[in-house]
Amino acid sequence: MITPTMFTQADETAMRRAISLAKRGCYSAHPNPMVGCVLMQGDMLIGEGCHLVAGQAHAEINAIDDAIAKKHSISGATAYVTLEPCCHYGRTPPCVESLIEHGVARVIVGCLDINPLVSGEGVKRLQVANIPVSVGCLENECRLLNQGFFKRGSTGLPYVRVKSAMSLDGRTAMQSGESKWITGVEARLDVQKLRARSGAIITGIGTVMADDPALTVRVESWDEKPSDPVLQPLRVVLDSTLKIPLTAKIFCEPNTCLIICLDDAYAKDKFQALQALGVEVISLQSQEGSQSIPLKSVLAFLAEKGVNDVMIEAGNQLSGAFIQEGLVDELWVYIAPILMGKSARPLFDIDLLKMANKYCFEFDEVSQLGGDLRVIGRNIRIHHDLDTAPC
Repeated sequence: MITPTMFTQADETAMRRAISLAKRGCYSAHPNPMVGCVLMQGDMLIGEGCHLVAGQAHAEINAIDDAIAKKHSISGATAYVTLEPCCHYGRTPPCVESLIEHGVARVIVGCLDINPLVSGEGVKRLQVANIPVSVGCLENECRLLNQGFFKRGSTGLPYVRVKSAMSLDGRTAMQSGESKWITGVEARLDVQKLRARSGAIITGIGTVMADDPALTVRVESWDEKPSDPVLQPLRVVLDSTLKIPLTAKIFCEPNTCLIICLDDAYAKDKFQALQALGVEVISLQSQEGSQSIPLKSVLAFLAEKGVNDVMIEAGNQLSGAFIQEGLVDELWVYIAPILMGKSARPLFDIDLLKMANKYCFEFDEVSQLGGDLRVIGRNIRIHHDLDTAPC
């Protein structure tokens, strides 16, 4: 049984350190959650670790190894873990067994795992071994580490962020399509880091044809090179009729590229040519009366592949379509102090005639990057379950 616990300031200090450690995996742990672990003997930190790469050691094991390397005794220690320790065999052995084997005296958990193979069973296994477990220390902060992991586990859909850059008058490209560059170097670097923390990036064939982007993470352009691994996200192109050129830059790393088309395009010669390049191609059935790729089905497919976090980096039509279908959790809008004029393209291509039909977001963060602003807005309906949000 998990009972409510009052946590001390020392408990919260140790958990904050574990949260900080967990963030080291933000560019590399996916599809696994980010997890941090701290081992304390009284007031002394004896070991710490995090989970960096799926298939490699979990945070608890790395913390235990760290303590052993420093010649500390783990027996009688308290383990602080941001996420419930696993109790099943996957690509690595269960962490609860290592905690039990090394004689920890108490385990403090930030939040329970949503994975049905764990979900309270890790806590029970520790309690059966007579190790007291307290759950909920800085729970909100621990859950925020892995919003996509929790959303995928509860809804079968990944966490979706739409990124866009605009002028002060809300324009994203000139009428001709020219858009380089609206924002400055600092904002573009921040986009690189948003790409890196995403399991997949979705764009449309229109963007590929107009801009020929690679959509890769270019670590060499970062101001500070990360000391921990950075995984390339899956680049996903929605291309209903397989118009994409075989010379597109997005194929520069074909093993991380996915093309999604409609069923009636699946048998074309282009399919075999793309496969020969090492590019995965899948087809989806359009909804009756539509010639568009079903966006919710795209997200569900990516969730089945283990993608927790999706970034939409597309034109105003595709980005607007995701918003209109209620599939967007956050907007990341970079605002440059420029004006582009009334003939330039708007931020999102959405038709609304009445204020009652407006889409409601709340400001989560506003920050300055060089000469530009970054505004993060969270979808009120998704995050507060308000079908008629008063905004």
